[in-house]
Amino acid sequence: MAVVTCARQIKIPQSVLVVIHTPALQVLLIERTDVPGFWQSVTGSKDTEDEPFNTTAVREVFEETGLDAQAPGCELTDWGLENVYEIYPQWLHRYAPGVTCNTERLFGLCIPQLQPVTLSSREHRAQIWLPWTAAAERCFSPSNAEAILQLPHRRAR
Repeated sequence: MAVVTCARQIKIPQSVLVVIHTPALQVLLIERTDVPGFWQSVTGSKDTEDEPFNTTAVREVFEETGLDAQAPGCELTDWGLENVYEIYPQWLHRYAPGVTCNTERLFGLCIPQLQPVTLSSREHRAQIWLPWTAAAERCFSPSNAEAILQLPHRRAR
């Protein structure tokens, strides 16, 4: 009998946070399946060290919501900001031994109007569109809430 082993995929501690919103600043939040009540914007790690953050953002938006960030009328913007934070203890096992911090690049994705969202059921269990201030209040992550609170200033540029 052959023994089959599966190599565990080690996450790269470089990720994106993508705040999806409409011109009227309605913000999409999605609820994690593994932590009920944990509402967030789209997040995800690079697949490879050399993957551009923009590519990661486009991929993660599609994987988690089914939305095409490059569709006509959509505007994906790299905010040129990065957060460095300690990885929550319950998720440290996903990273290489000794990795305790993640660098998160911030993006905004303005879509022309509210659109149907197809969630990745292995990652998220619910979605909601909220006005930007209500969305910021609902976020579990302080850095996610802070990013949402920047929306009016980002859209004015």
